[in-house]
Amino acid sequence: MTTIRRALLAAAALPLAAAFAPAQAQTKWDLPAAYPATNFHTVNLVEFAGDVDKATGGKLKITVHPGASLFKAPEIKRAVQGGQAQIGEILLVNFQNEWPIFGADGMPFLADSYDAAMKLWRAQKPLLDKKLAEQGMLVLYAVPWPPQGIYSKKPLASAADLKGMKWRAYSPATSRIAELVGAQPVTVQAAEVSQAFATGVAESMMSSGSTGWDAKLHEHVKYWYDTQAWLPKNAVIVNKAAFEALDAPSKAAVLKAAADAEVRGLAASKKANGESLDKLKGGGMQILPPSAQLKGDMRKVGDTMLKEWLDKAGPEGKQLVDAYMK
Repeated sequence: MTTIRRALLAAAALPLAAAFAPAQAQTKWDLPAAYPATNFHTVNLVEFAGDVDKATGGKLKITVHPGASLFKAPEIKRAVQGGQAQIGEILLVNFQNEWPIFGADGMPFLADSYDAAMKLWRAQKPLLDKKLAEQGMLVLYAVPWPPQGIYSKKPLASAADLKGMKWRAYSPATSRIAELVGAQPVTVQAAEVSQAFATGVAESMMSSGSTGWDAKLHEHVKYWYDTQAWLPKNAVIVNKAAFEALDAPSKAAVLKAAADAEVRGLAASKKANGESLDKLKGGGMQILPPSAQLKGDMRKVGDTMLKEWLDKAGPEGKQLVDAYMK
């Protein structure tokens, strides 16, 4: 074979080789998240990405984008569904208007402890698996936030004291709470909480100690009432097509890393709960038990909202609550 002929054959083979190159190349996924890099959820995401990297020998690289830097919180689910991001972390209750089951863990006092929150997750997950599969996604794992309490710029003896106050809402359920207690709901995402309280856009809200510390709310708010109302969950979802495009060992690595992240995240949430409340207290915030009147008032709000939610959720909602109550 002449040198020229060999060169021509080699050149002709290049496009064919290039066509198969992507299968051998490193796969890169973007993971948008709504919370700061220092938040325990985000730290857990970075560890999850590291576990996947290590287990796949660097074949699958996941880049975490914290602080709503890639997509804002309400946009992340659609981004994953549409393939703009291959994987993402969402706060499930944000999507209750789309499908009531997403908001199950935002019902006040339905699940008010870590054990109850994980029991609710076991009842909720089969329904989520089915819904997300229909939307071209999979749920990998979920981690609860610490129990939710009430932040307020003024002392609260009862729910009546919240009347007229500007109430930070981040989900349909938190907006409904405001309506039921006579507060003014103002939609504020996690990345904007500090500014909202600093400028008077918000004066009260229900959220965890972890969110309060992230936003340095001790600089603007004097009271936090430990109502332990609910423990909403962040869930990590993945585009099904992107997941199916992985080879079998990489899929197994992702699922194993997700299972580990769920266990690790639960422990991190419990740890963050105590640490964040201690830090807020150290910063001058009063961490208080709710009065019997305030707690009773909020439980009535919870009863009303659960009834409304069950009416909207229909048979699926009843199935979920029955499974949870067993």
